[in-house]
Amino acid sequence: MSVKAYQRKLDVENGRVAQLISGLFHQAFGNEWLAGSNDQSAFDVTAGRMVMTTDGYVISPLFFPGGNIGSLAVHGTINDIAMSGARPLYLSASFIIEEGFRFSDLKTIAESMGAAACAAGVYIIAGDTKVVERGKADGLFISMTGIGLVADGLDLSADKAKVGDRVLLSGSLGDHGVAIMSKRQNVAFQTEIVSDSAALHSLAAAMVAAGGGGIRVMRDPTRGGLAAALNEIALQSELGFHLQESMIPVKPAVAATCELLGLEPIHVANEGKLVAIVAPDSADAVLAAMKAHPLGSNAADIGEAVADDHKFVQMTTDFGGRRIVDWLWGEQLPRIC
Repeated sequence: MSVKAYQRKLDVENGRVAQLISGLFHQAFGNEWLAGSNDQSAFDVTAGRMVMTTDGYVISPLFFPGGNIGSLAVHGTINDIAMSGARPLYLSASFIIEEGFRFSDLKTIAESMGAAACAAGVYIIAGDTKVVERGKADGLFISMTGIGLVADGLDLSADKAKVGDRVLLSGSLGDHGVAIMSKRQNVAFQTEIVSDSAALHSLAAAMVAAGGGGIRVMRDPTRGGLAAALNEIALQSELGFHLQESMIPVKPAVAATCELLGLEPIHVANEGKLVAIVAPDSADAVLAAMKAHPLGSNAADIGEAVADDHKFVQMTTDFGGRRIVDWLWGEQLPRIC
């Protein structure tokens, strides 16, 4: 290929990328930062501590009951920020797009990201796109980074749980994982199971307002479910947890599906739930705030932190026995988020 021919090819490719950015992403995410078309975005920083997170999204399938990879990426990144008690402010998005990926699907995904960000009051202010050869990316991968602001004096951390603290769960377990599993395996249910994917920042803010310094740590129990989240906290805080199975909310359809497939809801991923470890004298106020919020209407106090040199998470079952709730070994359901 001659230099001129190669240059013409580059011009065409660059033109297509520019059209994709201006004609799709700018419209879907439209804001003053993207309108500048710079390689970066500048923003003012107010008083307080900044928090930052990053995550990659490779979920399969890309579309599922209750959302798609785009809305999930926004919700998941916001939730990682919110678990620190911070207010999410800005997001950046990077797209790895497989050659031949349908423009209509990309448009739907981008629009869902814009809608999810708008609903949460955050802005996608920077991004990047890369196209790889057919067969190299399974359609689409998304990476997102989020930045938020946490108020002075608020310091939530997994090493701060104390013996006697209460374990508060915002709602039913396993909705997201079972929804993905059913879509991936083409399993139909009489009542459709929908992913719980949602942005939890407003729920977290209501909890912080009610409980203040009484909240030790919050986690969104995604991959590995509630079991993984509590085992992580137990390890870092050097204590144990004792749960009551009868108090853990699980929808009947999710429970039936898990039983059919030999799974436990406590190990299944969630994308719109949180678990909080709260001081006993603040637990009632925080639980009331959770129940008053649409995303926490089924919240429950499911157990307590206990002294345990082994750092075990244990659960009293519906039959009255007690068993250890261990980490999930192996990959129960790959590419869940």
